Amino acid sequence: MILGVLKEKLNENRVSLVPEVVKQLAQLKVNVWVEAGAGKQAWYTDEAYLEAGATIQSREKILQEADILLSIHQPDKPEWEQVTAGKTWIGVYQPLYKAALMQDLAAKNFTVFSLDSIPRTTRAQSMDVLSSQANIAGYKAVLLAANTYSRYFPMFMTAAGSIPPAKVLILGAGVAGLQAIATARRLGAVVEVFDTRPAVKEEVLSLGAKFVEVEGAADASKAGGYAVEQTSEYKQQQEAKITQAIAKADIVITTAQIPGKPAPILVTTGMLEAMKPGSVIIDLAAATGGNTSQTKNNTSVVYNNVTIVGNSELPSSMPADASKVYAKNVYNFLQLLIDKTGQFTLNFEDDIVKGACITHGGQVTNERVLQSLGVTA
Repeated sequence: MILGVLKEKLNENRVSLVPEVVKQLAQLKVNVWVEAGAGKQAWYTDEAYLEAGATIQSREKILQEADILLSIHQPDKPEWEQVTAGKTWIGVYQPLYKAALMQDLAAKNFTVFSLDSIPRTTRAQSMDVLSSQANIAGYKAVLLAANTYSRYFPMFMTAAGSIPPAKVLILGAGVAGLQAIATARRLGAVVEVFDTRPAVKEEVLSLGAKFVEVEGAADASKAGGYAVEQTSEYKQQQEAKITQAIAKADIVITTAQIPGKPAPILVTTGMLEAMKPGSVIIDLAAATGGNTSQTKNNTSVVYNNVTIVGNSELPSSMPADASKVYAKNVYNFLQLLIDKTGQFTLNFEDDIVKGACITHGGQVTNERVLQSLGVTA
């Protein structure tokens, strides 16, 4: 079996496999082909891949001859249309947002595994790309905020007077939010956190932050770590609480997303107008519309003297470590698909394999994607 690693598109610095993992795959009797320069932006050289046992090949040869194709983002249509039917693709393809594309890939008889659809269970933690990449995003969000903000994060007592610590408000205490709390606290900020899930309160407090509570949240225990739709009454209470907290905040980091739907607007135009001049918002949900009314994806805008940075690709700004943990996630998933002889095998009795599989046998197979297409499984 040949496993092909493709170089990512422009503006994506990560790579699907790193040399360390190539060595592990060689022990599973897998032939790994890596596109020339695929790891360059993540500081993994072609020489390092060769030493690990990979073969450096052209993109064209990999696309035509590899059995499994690894690409974090799906290639452009003119390219995948030229690929032989029946190939297997593994990456992070956002199938709930790109359901029509999944239908096109199914029509090509591709088997598509999207790692962002892996069930977020205890057994699947070692394959959870959303968590591994969100951890990096939360860390980088705080560093980006500190770099953008025009004042100190920690409190300083100087001969010239005292400087108060920055007040950071984090909306969403998932993996990214919790890492953002820890990083902001290390930098000396005072941190408040809002989340619709009361169960995260203990974690928030353990990191030294204050938890902003709103009563009556809908149960999110079965939402895989994501936010869920809330009642209109709850949303009114939520808005009132956030309005109070955001008016005092210097930095706001937003992380809330709902699978298959636009990100919820947590920061309204009215809230933005009540914020302090010079405040900074880092919106990690920008790719799905953003958590503020003024967010623009991959762009920084200034609204009413508040800088809003829309960036959902922060892991790509730390490509070496982001690629390392992503590659380990991929390796752990591949072990479910590769038998002792190094051959590709599918076991749809495995809940992880079934959950991650989006298309197979010419059909869209994932229940959630079918629902988004309005099709009953």
